[in-house]
Amino acid sequence: MMEGSDQEDNSSIESTAAKVKRAIQYWLDKSTIHIFPRWILFTILLALFFLRIYLIQGYFIVAYGLGIFLLNNFIAFLSPLEDPNDVGGQRDDGLSLPSTAKEGKEYRPFARRLPEFKFWLACSRGVITSIVMTFFSVFDVPVFWPILLMYFGVLFFMTMKRQIAHMYKHKYVPISFGKHKYKDAGRETGEYGGGMAGSIAGVPQYGAGGAVNRRR
Repeated sequence: MMEGSDQEDNSSIESTAAKVKRAIQYWLDKSTIHIFPRWILFTILLALFFLRIYLIQGYFIVAYGLGIFLLNNFIAFLSPLEDPNDVGGQRDDGLSLPSTAKEGKEYRPFARRLPEFKFWLACSRGVITSIVMTFFSVFDVPVFWPILLMYFGVLFFMTMKRQIAHMYKHKYVPISFGKHKYKDAGRETGEYGGGMAGSIAGVPQYGAGGAVNRRR
């Protein structure tokens, strides 16, 4: 009897966990197209984390670790999927950087090492994990925070300098603006704009006695 009840409890826990995972994955899939709301949510979470750090005046080592984690993800977000320095890693899937003038004239979106959605998801998980860590005193390691801040500033400057030099060397910009979109694309304008209504407006209407009545 005890073994049967234990198995039922385990199966119910597993089914509940599976339902929770499916629900989370469902909402994550739904949020894929909502870029700005997702990043607004991330900004709010980050502000809450720093507000808690400021109020309790502790867990500076957690904040430093979060900064390093976000910086690494940001560099992966700016980096191309295929490193141009890797001579032997030639690909034929159209995702590499253009190497000839003909390829450079063709529009190809920038393929990132870390896509935007995965970048947001990793950063959000990192911030949530850091907020949870601030509720456990074991992570409150005493440290002189100005040194950590200065070291992070130097690390950020050197890392971004190297990344910008890499972008300048291989002549790529990690932003895909997409193809040109015209202002009146798909919109009917002119004499026959709006379908039949526009054509009827310009056709003379004949009344009694042959008088011409034009519709305005």
